[in-house]
Amino acid sequence: MNQQKNANLVGGILIFIGGALWGMIGPCIQIMEQLGSTSILTSFLRVAFACIIMLIWTVARYGIRSLKIDRNALLACALLGLICHGIYNIFYSLAVNLAGITISAVLLNVAPLFTALFSWILFHEHITSRKRFALVINILGCVLAATGGNFSVLSFSIVGIVCGILAGLCYGLTAIFGKIAGDQSNAFVMSTYSYLFAAIFLFFFSKPWQTAVITNLPLLGVGFFYALVPTAIAYLLYYQGVQHLQETSRVPVLASIEMVMAGIFGIILFHEKLYGMNWLGMALVLISIVFMSRKSE
Repeated sequence: MNQQKNANLVGGILIFIGGALWGMIGPCIQIMEQLGSTSILTSFLRVAFACIIMLIWTVARYGIRSLKIDRNALLACALLGLICHGIYNIFYSLAVNLAGITISAVLLNVAPLFTALFSWILFHEHITSRKRFALVINILGCVLAATGGNFSVLSFSIVGIVCGILAGLCYGLTAIFGKIAGDQSNAFVMSTYSYLFAAIFLFFFSKPWQTAVITNLPLLGVGFFYALVPTAIAYLLYYQGVQHLQETSRVPVLASIEMVMAGIFGIILFHEKLYGMNWLGMALVLISIVFMSRKSE
């Protein structure tokens, strides 16, 4: 019992730190767009650099033989890369373009509901009253943190809303596929293959050969940092945390610290202003994390 409790604690901490590092994603995207990138090209550079980083890291630590995995593990890694990195980025980019940044950020936070649903179906996890309360508080907090309670800023597009929900679905499946793949391979190998499949998929959408990206050294530099810290390192911590944590449905709520850290980075780097409702939303996110970090009864 104590061993499982310690594993849950370690898993929760790893996911929490990974989510905090994800808070750098928004600033990285904004800086790359200022340097001339597009949302799809930014996504491709992210996973392509991350693939190279993880390949070198994995071979150096475990040897070239570690890359040999069975078909089931490879299939899970492929689904993780294609759906949770590749298709997710496509849907999220479309949602941002059609419905705006704010509503896309709000819709993305339906992910915990999808994770809880699939965890119940696939892993037979119980959705306790505490878990339901944490999910509701988390989603409400994310909505307030993103909108500040001012819903007039939302521009509604049916197609954009659908794309945002589908992006949330893809994001919610990250913990599911991560757990399945991680049960059959270590987190380093799993990350390497997932980024490889995502990079191949996004290569044909971003068409980097049609841009002058190779000569834009500042863009490549920021892209490499984006791939290293809030991608490779963050996801590695996240995947390892998923393997330690007994209840997969708790994962996206713990990782939602990303929303809080994104607000903090926005203030520090871009001098963005947050108001009372934004801070209330962040507080609710933190409260939901506290509830979800406690073992369900």
